[in-house]
Amino acid sequence: MAEIICIIGNKGGTGKTTLSHMLCQGMGLLGQRSVCVLTDTHREPLKPEGRRYLVADARTREALGKVVDKLRALPGWLGVIDGGGNRSEMDRKLYSLANLVLLPFRDSHEDMRTLISDLETFPRAWAIPSQWPTNPWQQEAAEKTLREHLGRHADRILQPVSALSASKLLLQKDIPAKLPTPLGNACRALAYQVLDMLEIACEAPADESEDEGEATGKNPSEAAAPSSAEAFDSPADTANRSSTRH
Repeated sequence: MAEIICIIGNKGGTGKTTLSHMLCQGMGLLGQRSVCVLTDTHREPLKPEGRRYLVADARTREALGKVVDKLRALPGWLGVIDGGGNRSEMDRKLYSLANLVLLPFRDSHEDMRTLISDLETFPRAWAIPSQWPTNPWQQEAAEKTLREHLGRHADRILQPVSALSASKLLLQKDIPAKLPTPLGNACRALAYQVLDMLEIACEAPADESEDEGEATGKNPSEAAAPSSAEAFDSPADTANRSSTRH
């Protein structure tokens, strides 16, 4: 049975989609098989080619149910569901399905006010600072705001994911053949933190140096379980693949 991680929250623009893809990319770099599940109706599905994870389109309630059922039948896999923003009913649905729930937030008062409400609504959820500033002065200011607004929830706040302009490369329909090393290192660190919370054994990641690079390469999921890729195809894609074979 797959572990299901849901990234939700009422506030839009907190980096849920970016975080979902970074997490799946990191899982792939650590040798874990994962599926990034799209539920946001305002986004288009991304191509799976060249990624270290599969992608699934679950933008309707029926499709979500089918994807979750398929995930539950894949032992050792991880499903990362991108919940989108401003959808309270969907958040409650995903919360009920998840083994782990993450609530991303940025360093604004508005984000933190919304987060407090979400933490109270979802008592099993964990907050994760997203797109966190790296400039020392801005970082200090952000941490001060965090302590003032979220001090009583400090035990439910994970390590921050720093702002990284290269992360937008994972949201392109076609990703580059080689990704920047800092992006790979950030994805690994995020995935390791999540795997540790799920108590899934994994060797602590070592940062790669700039000259080693970060090739996207072949999706390890395809190599490990080629038939499972078909499980997340749309009916049209499956039909096209069948006609090609015959």
